[in-house]
Amino acid sequence: MTSNASAVPKIPTITVGLRPFHPFGAALTPADGEKATLSDLLVTFSTQPDGNVRFEYALEGRLDALRLPSASEPAPLPLWEHTCFEAFLATPGAESYREFNFSPDGQWVVAAFSRYRELHRRLEEGSTPLIETSRTADRLTLVVEVPPALLPAGPVLRVGLSAVIEHHDGRLEYRAVRHPAAKPDFHHADGWVLQLDTRVAAQ
Repeated sequence: MTSNASAVPKIPTITVGLRPFHPFGAALTPADGEKATLSDLLVTFSTQPDGNVRFEYALEGRLDALRLPSASEPAPLPLWEHTCFEAFLATPGAESYREFNFSPDGQWVVAAFSRYRELHRRLEEGSTPLIETSRTADRLTLVVEVPPALLPAGPVLRVGLSAVIEHHDGRLEYRAVRHPAAKPDFHHADGWVLQLDTRVAAQ
């Protein structure tokens, strides 16, 4: 019996956890008797055979304590002032980069920057990311597929992953793989410590 399993390309995936920002790197400690709202925020990303880049954000914990936009109650702009999942992509060595904002309600924004916080243009026409959101009592999953036309040019990309989580009391929690500055700054390139080779899935 011959198996054709070898014909199916293996797609490398990377899963990382996003840590909350806290000044001076100290650990966050809930008040006495208070349970931590979030237990985990994990992100898995990979390149797909069709050239899309796939991101899966998995938020677990006491979701009833959070403000989570939905199709029936969408978030007002700017998305990053509310619960929003983000990715920053750049070609190694380049000052230019792209910021991706994805809301659980299905809204998205892609912005191209020529250098640190210098907006060049927003990419609002043409290709569109595919966004799917699912939710249970204690888990929210948001899956995004970004088409190649929205990616920076170059086969290898630096990747920064982050999220803004809005609590019911209005407090914003900032999470990222790495916080390189004294205040939350997802645009800081020293926080983009991951790498993605967009050619791998085609091999």
